[in-house]
Amino acid sequence: MLHLPATRQTSPTDTEPAAVVDPESSARTFEWLASAIGLPESSYIPLQAELVRLREELPIKRRDLARSLANSRAMNARWERVLEGLPCGVLLVDSAFRLCFASPAAERLLALGGERALRSGAVVPESLRSLLERTIAENSETEKTWRQEGPEGCRFIGVTCTALAENTELREVFVFILRDVTEQKRLEEKQEFARRIQALAEMTALLAHEIRNPLGSLELFIGLIKQATLDQPEVAAWVVHVQAGLRALSATVNNVLHFYAQAGTQTVSVDIVKLVGATVEFLQPLALQRSMGVVFVDPGAAVLVNADPHRLQQVFFNLAINGFRAMSAGGLLTVRIGSERQGPNASVEIDFEDQGVGIASANLGRIFEPGFTTNRGSPGLGLAVCQKVVVEHGGTLRVRSELGKGTTFTLALPMAGAQA
Repeated sequence: MLHLPATRQTSPTDTEPAAVVDPESSARTFEWLASAIGLPESSYIPLQAELVRLREELPIKRRDLARSLANSRAMNARWERVLEGLPCGVLLVDSAFRLCFASPAAERLLALGGERALRSGAVVPESLRSLLERTIAENSETEKTWRQEGPEGCRFIGVTCTALAENTELREVFVFILRDVTEQKRLEEKQEFARRIQALAEMTALLAHEIRNPLGSLELFIGLIKQATLDQPEVAAWVVHVQAGLRALSATVNNVLHFYAQAGTQTVSVDIVKLVGATVEFLQPLALQRSMGVVFVDPGAAVLVNADPHRLQQVFFNLAINGFRAMSAGGLLTVRIGSERQGPNASVEIDFEDQGVGIASANLGRIFEPGFTTNRGSPGLGLAVCQKVVVEHGGTLRVRSELGKGTTFTLALPMAGAQA
């Protein structure tokens, strides 16, 4: 058996190329091999020279390879930083729906991050796969929107898809660009809602104008009928019901017009005592129809405020109707002009106190919201109109209520001459 002279064995991972081959040891090895097989010295000298040349080239090749690997790592690191800094997510899957790459933003958008349960080469979850398949099947360059339900609510993700051919592996890779479009979607929904509300408001206001004109004529005619039938009690009862219906309908129409009105208030000096008194008189048919009472505690002296009398009267009318709806037959609505605060910020308070069922504490914070109502068939605009008109007049509207005992709305308005 032949025994080779001992030489230093090197590993491919050695970093000292100069120690790969010992020149003296290699020469002895070649001399021994040549003598063993009977080769002349001239035959192994070229081999020995080639070995020396390779030994000299090896560290150069190794340095070139290390430099190339370092450049590749640096390039990969740069691309990773670029992908991490992108506001959108990048997701790559192959035709078998195995994950090739997912940027941090994509992981966050698709909930693939955190513990990073989904790694490169893993098959994507079935729920995500169905979305990817549908997006690929639609084969469109336009952005699609995915809707995701999560613990923090609904979220929308915009998705575009591009196919890349991987000829080396004979497979196709799909690139998905993902971005969070939740705020954009919500803004679009708000704009669409506002557009519909505006269209509804314009149509409603037009209808209200068309209805208000004949209502005025009907109110005039029923007043004439009332005067002509004073000696006919049965007809007078019918007149009360017609008047009540007309005035309730008129209040609804006026609420629509006041709520959607764009023009500012036209203020003049108004005696609030006379205005409240006239409103209470106007409300009498509604109270009689419901077998209720409405009284006005007249302070006697005039109280002047700067106001739009028509809009302010609508506030009084709405607060009274709200009280009627809360009471049963026999209930009493009391309207009083309360305390006055003097000085540069002088104001007057008007109370509308009913004996109704009261307002649940859970609803107190919502009663001034447009559309909120606990009365079936009511549009829910009355108190919203009150709040809007009172604010336009520089006043405040407060409410206190107790279940089973009643509710009091207190309207405070700056008096004429008070500072704004």
